[in-house]
Amino acid sequence: MLADKDQNSTPLTELGEFDLIKALTERIQLRDPSTRKGVGDDAAVLHFEDADTLVSTDLLVEGVHFNLAYTPLEHLGYKAVVVNLSDIYAMNAQASQILVSLGVSNRFTLEAIEALYAGIRMAGRHYNIDVVGGDTTSSASGLLIGVTAVGYAKREEVVYRKGTKPMDLLVVSGDLGAAYLGLQILERENEVFKVNPHTQPDLSPYAYLLERQLKPEARQDIPPRLAKLGVKPTAMIDISDGLSSEILHLCDQSDVGARLYEDKIPLDPQAIRAAEELNLNPITAALNGGEDYELLFTLKAQDYDKIKDHPNLSVIGHIAEKDKGAYLISRDGGAIPLQAQGWDALKSGQGKKAGKAE
Repeated sequence: MLADKDQNSTPLTELGEFDLIKALTERIQLRDPSTRKGVGDDAAVLHFEDADTLVSTDLLVEGVHFNLAYTPLEHLGYKAVVVNLSDIYAMNAQASQILVSLGVSNRFTLEAIEALYAGIRMAGRHYNIDVVGGDTTSSASGLLIGVTAVGYAKREEVVYRKGTKPMDLLVVSGDLGAAYLGLQILERENEVFKVNPHTQPDLSPYAYLLERQLKPEARQDIPPRLAKLGVKPTAMIDISDGLSSEILHLCDQSDVGARLYEDKIPLDPQAIRAAEELNLNPITAALNGGEDYELLFTLKAQDYDKIKDHPNLSVIGHIAEKDKGAYLISRDGGAIPLQAQGWDALKSGQGKKAGKAE
């Protein structure tokens, strides 16, 4: 979705690094009171009173994490921010600032990079966070986007992957598997387009799946909702690499086992229909697909009554003793060992993913 190189396009070579940075950042507005100084100096200045500071970073690489054949640059900028903010919310914290670094090849125009940055600014407005710095450089291998997210929380409110105990409840927000199925639809239609570039697919039946893949949302709402319900998770993680992988991360960090129930995994009806069309199991998409950016967390069993009627939270299992292992309990009662089959950027033989690497 690059801007065409016509008379209205501006080659980056006409600007240079400093003019490019100025063009991209001159419209940035500061929102968070913890931001003392943003873009424009040698370093940003942040101030958090009586709070722990949280920092997370991700690198997105063209051809590995995203495919520009079907990913609009504005959506990509938005998503690059969201996948980083999700890590902050997964610590039960408030995100406040981001730093954005870009590596761009000479095939990109100023207008293309401005479209990317329009998505970044849109995410900043939506999540009320500030862009406070970053870097730009040339790239010989396409587009690279590095985002660092900063957040804060009171020390007693921070939630780690470690901390859950046997008999705690496994809870997930939203629904799972839709982002992976959206990616499969996009890949299918991209192959059709390569054969017949004049094909105009009707993607309206897959609108929800495509949105979950191309423009996901981080669950900024869950930590304050849990606080309002008087609940603090005992452990938490965001679902970037598939439900199975994330449950096993919690088990490994907390030295426990788990029981996940197949019939409790939340699936959107559109995801179920698409899975049938693609001859895929929607449960497999939920377990291994990743990129849902929902929050997976554990709660003490006595907190069940506080969340049982919440429309965006599903109890999907419970924590067990370590020697009991981690298993998926199928609809017929069978026990299947959970395996970390989610996407891994460093393993060979795996397909492209349009989101984040662990």
